[in-house]
Amino acid sequence: MNSSYAVFLAYYLSNNVFPGATPLQYAFVGGLSISQALVVSPVATLTTRLYGTRTTLLIGIVFEAASFIAASFASQIWHLFLSQGICFGWGMGFQFVGSVVIAPQWFTTRRSLANGIAAAGSGLGGLVYSLSTQAMIKSIGLPWAFRTLGIIAFAVNTTCALLVRDRNKQIGSTQLSFDHQLFRRPQFLGLLAFGFLSMLGYVVLLFSLPNYARTVGMTASQGSIIGAVLNLGQALGRPPIGYFSDSLGRLNMAASMTALCGVLCLVVWTSAKSFGVLIFFAIFGGAVAGTYWAVVAPITTEVMGIVDLSSALSITWLVLVLPTTFSEPIGLEIVRLNGNYTGAILFTGFIYLGAACVLWLVRAWKIGEEEEMEAEVGAGGGFDAVAGARSDGRGEGRRGKSPFLRRLVMWRRV
Repeated sequence: MNSSYAVFLAYYLSNNVFPGATPLQYAFVGGLSISQALVVSPVATLTTRLYGTRTTLLIGIVFEAASFIAASFASQIWHLFLSQGICFGWGMGFQFVGSVVIAPQWFTTRRSLANGIAAAGSGLGGLVYSLSTQAMIKSIGLPWAFRTLGIIAFAVNTTCALLVRDRNKQIGSTQLSFDHQLFRRPQFLGLLAFGFLSMLGYVVLLFSLPNYARTVGMTASQGSIIGAVLNLGQALGRPPIGYFSDSLGRLNMAASMTALCGVLCLVVWTSAKSFGVLIFFAIFGGAVAGTYWAVVAPITTEVMGIVDLSSALSITWLVLVLPTTFSEPIGLEIVRLNGNYTGAILFTGFIYLGAACVLWLVRAWKIGEEEEMEAEVGAGGGFDAVAGARSDGRGEGRRGKSPFLRRLVMWRRV
């Protein structure tokens, strides 16, 4: 549902809905809707530990439905900050934190595929809500569009919350809201940097594309279609990313698809002035734009382990508060200074490439860890749990870690 804010943003920017409100203020509303979801992550982790996943989800449902209803009565921009920004963010946070760790708990071999299919739901939902929100604003007006979304959110998510099951007790999940010991692990810091940079680019792309279409001469309806197609691209792209992550390596796929998104921004988006080219970019760029959300739980599990997954993700959400709050304001401010979207597009593309480079460094660390494990097992002539083969103590098993620079360029399923 948060994907529909791109449609709301384009409507706010082209209509004097709240007199005196600036584009920067509208951008902060969208930023708050994501960042507040991450701010409440420690509280959501705590309620999950104390009261269970279902209670956490139900708390989020109440906040989210209330936010839409409250936004329908907004008459000033600060009303929007509190409703569509903070309250909606809290609702989304309780639901997201309560559910994001569930799929990885039920799968091992096909963990990334399962997570990719689950994450595709947000892409399909974004497709539906981007189109329907534009249609509702046009046919029944902004207030009733909000109320309709609130009713749908309450009904659908309540049904889902009653059906979901976790395995927190079976796996012995730590579920600590803030485990500071994790900061002592360099690989965890690398994951945090990857997420930080990914969100700087992702939020700008997600929220700006419909308004970009309007600035190059397209209608509001065409802008909403482009936003919807972007979400369709996410829905289509996330399951294959998950599938090939399981076969080619989760860190390999995450880094390469993030880099591909950066390349598409720099090569295609910079020259996209027609509806057809923008549709092409929305599909293929959307397929890889949300790579982070499709892989965050599997790669965190891969690097940190399943026991520390909830605690690691709880800290991750807090770190992502800054980029999600300020990325769209940064993007719109670049647009204001340059008079067009070129600077914001370049910013997005290079940020994605930076995120990919950081994760490639984490990949090199992971290769070294696996080589160490193989050396230990190989020295004893036992079964190598990483490679899935028996070692006789000769050859690779005794060499230990290869040099870091070599690990950066070597191919290995990681």
